[in-house]
Amino acid sequence: MALRNPFLIPGRISSSYPCANIRPAARSLLACNWNQRSGLATSVSPAKGSKGPTAMVFLNMGGPSTTDDVEDFLSRLFADGDLIPLGRLQKYLGPLIARRRTPMIQKQYADIGGGSPIRKWSEYQCAEMCKILDEISPETAPHKPYVAFRYAAPLTEEMYAKLLEDGFGRGRGGRAVAFTQYPQYSCSTTGSSLNELWKWRNRLEGRRANEDEEGTIQWSVIDRWPTHPGLVEAFAKNIEDQLATYPEERRNSVVLLFSAHSLPMSVVNRGDPYPAEVAATVHAVMQRLGFSNPYRLCWQSQVGPSAWLGAQTNDTVQEYVKRGQTDIILVPIAFTSDHIETLYELDLEVIKEANHPGVKRAESLNGSPIFIRALAEIARDHLQSGEKCSRQMTLRCQGCRSERCLEQKKFFGGEQLASLVR
Repeated sequence: MALRNPFLIPGRISSSYPCANIRPAARSLLACNWNQRSGLATSVSPAKGSKGPTAMVFLNMGGPSTTDDVEDFLSRLFADGDLIPLGRLQKYLGPLIARRRTPMIQKQYADIGGGSPIRKWSEYQCAEMCKILDEISPETAPHKPYVAFRYAAPLTEEMYAKLLEDGFGRGRGGRAVAFTQYPQYSCSTTGSSLNELWKWRNRLEGRRANEDEEGTIQWSVIDRWPTHPGLVEAFAKNIEDQLATYPEERRNSVVLLFSAHSLPMSVVNRGDPYPAEVAATVHAVMQRLGFSNPYRLCWQSQVGPSAWLGAQTNDTVQEYVKRGQTDIILVPIAFTSDHIETLYELDLEVIKEANHPGVKRAESLNGSPIFIRALAEIARDHLQSGEKCSRQMTLRCQGCRSERCLEQKKFFGGEQLASLVR
């Protein structure tokens, strides 16, 4: 997310922790893939009669796999003007802030197991999704899994070089789908990842952004999916599993607190669609649950003195506990796996400070078979639609003045939708 006053930013940056510390239900799914590096695929040949191969590229923020990787991760993060706008001094201030923050961030990663397994989760999810896609969308098979992280390996440029090595582009064409793993769109997350992909496409394929030359990789984008039934079902199932741990007579009185990363109000007021899309996910999940419990949407990770979207998750939990409402389930609603904001901020700060056994957290999506099946269905529907991106993606935020954002949207929209980009 876009962060203001970065000198005050705490170490709450999206990632996760190693297999040894993952909750039991998740650990078993991840263990068999602990040593796999399936996120960068190897070359395969298309099946007879297939329009494939199709590269399925998961976009996400990424995270440091070890504490030694933290400074490089932070350096790239603070260099991203879409996430942390520092103006003309970005390239000087970014490394300075990263070095200053590194010791504290390293300690927080040490507290949750020593690093982030987000690469392993992403590679597992993408590889498993592609197996299902080969079955339900044979006309676009084989589907090849790739992962592109914004701030950690495998970086976008590494993924793109691998695509070229595997036989895509360079006069050979080929189809690739950029599949954002941020279900709800924000310019700070999906927008930043697409800007980076567009940049490296131009550098490594040597074409102008508004050209769609034969022989280059033909891109399309799954840019948001906040209310997909499979995503909703995966969230609802995890909530129901946690609700079942409460005595039956108290179960319907448990408060569901959906928590998502906050945004500065300056970004919200610019017109960023993220708050509305997160709220849409929450409403869809509650519909699936039959509105069985009282619920609220709250926001975490506010930093600095400027105004942010609220109410804050920690403040909300503390206030409810004071009022005697001590049965609370925290639901991370805007992430596709565990990371430092669930495992450190929610588990080691919010829940620990609440100091009550009734305050719990729903399992993250991680290796959920329901979730992975949903990913495959989203991808199949996109491939069958023939669309380059959603029509919603063609609109910039009302207050956006970024020419890079404008040109990126024109490129990914293609001839089909470029005329709609405003």
